[in-house]
Amino acid sequence: MDVIDPVAAGWQLITAALVAIALIVVLITLLKLHPFLALILGGLTVGIVAGQNVNDVLASFTTGFGTTAAGVGALIALGAMFAKLLADSGGADQIVDTIVGNATGRMLPWAMAAVGAIIGLPMFFEIGLVLLMPVIYLVARRAQVSLITVGIPALAGLSAMHGFVPPHPGPVTAISYLHADLGVTLALGLVVAVPTIIVAGPLFGSIAGRWVVVEPPHTFDAPPREGERDEPVRRPSFGVTIATVLLPVVLMLGKAILDIVIDDPDDTVQQVGDVIGNPFVALLIAVLVAMYTFGVRAGMGRQRLSDTVGGALPPIAGILLIVAAGGGFKQVLVDTGIGKLLADWASDANVSVLLLAWVLAVLIRLATGSATVATITASSLMIGLVEGLSTGETSLVVLAVGAGSLFFSHVNDAGFWLVKEYFGMTVGQTVKTWSLMETVLSVTGLVMVLILGVFI
Repeated sequence: MDVIDPVAAGWQLITAALVAIALIVVLITLLKLHPFLALILGGLTVGIVAGQNVNDVLASFTTGFGTTAAGVGALIALGAMFAKLLADSGGADQIVDTIVGNATGRMLPWAMAAVGAIIGLPMFFEIGLVLLMPVIYLVARRAQVSLITVGIPALAGLSAMHGFVPPHPGPVTAISYLHADLGVTLALGLVVAVPTIIVAGPLFGSIAGRWVVVEPPHTFDAPPREGERDEPVRRPSFGVTIATVLLPVVLMLGKAILDIVIDDPDDTVQQVGDVIGNPFVALLIAVLVAMYTFGVRAGMGRQRLSDTVGGALPPIAGILLIVAAGGGFKQVLVDTGIGKLLADWASDANVSVLLLAWVLAVLIRLATGSATVATITASSLMIGLVEGLSTGETSLVVLAVGAGSLFFSHVNDAGFWLVKEYFGMTVGQTVKTWSLMETVLSVTGLVMVLILGVFI
């Protein structure tokens, strides 16, 4: 990974970065401009204020845009197809019904955290939330507890996976920018996510459920489950569903293990593992397998299967464009040499790279409300600082950024309003439950990353 020397004086580069980030924040929060356009304007601003030729700035931006769309964009698209197949086949419902159905009253919050984590592995947060809300209502009624007591654990599971585990847009983008190993990051991400979900989910949920008591609603219908249609579909079994969901995870982890155990690029087994464990190939295999297990085997006809797979793409078009524009913004930052400047500063100040990554992501998350924008911007600024770090250390930087991007969701975050409306809470109640849960998730994630950093 090349670290480019600064193109201007330090004060000018820092000014350029601060002006660009401030512009992005103002455009998104005050003017309500779409983040795609805000990131384009931010990227151009960095280069121009840094004194670069405008044509060079445009070349940097389009290069970063294209590279990111080609790499990260393909993974996000495949992940969306897989999630849509899981939802439309009833596989997600099967996971929920099996785990929740076998849980006793005291274990329900723990079961809901497990459900949130498993559903959150392949699914975007918003889709998982819509899918799980009817179940959260039902479980809260059955257990006669506050909606918060069982809802917060499920949200913790969904949110942690969104922040820490590929193939979600944030982690995949940070991995791409920082050239981290996806398999190693996935393994460490799961290690960080599990205790983090426990603390922010069942443990914090039991406290928040006493602070805010929300009765399960009877006054409005539960939101429709993803994929409810007239055409009958046979639900895949629990075993088949779990095996299919975990397939890409196993393939990617397998590659990381083979690379460590064999460590011989000429070995045939390692070469095969490197191919099928490549994130793109692993997700492609998973989608093809899911088309059979969640599609053909579940009784979907060819047209229904085609509609399901194709229907996954339009809703994520905005995410793809934001991530690609973030790639352009990142490339302009790299080509101005700001990364090298920050790396030298952090080295002289002896600042923890992990803590710096988390703080940068926290500040941008608080300002913009977007976990994805926070991840893109913070990981862009960290590129120069991961030079010379080991594979494991680089993966921890990715996870530190992911933890920071989850910090204190508030009124400038669309997820805040989604949770508020589904749970029927006031703004104050949402802050005391959802916003604090996200903060606990973020801080606990950082603590776990720092603990792992001692041993890696």
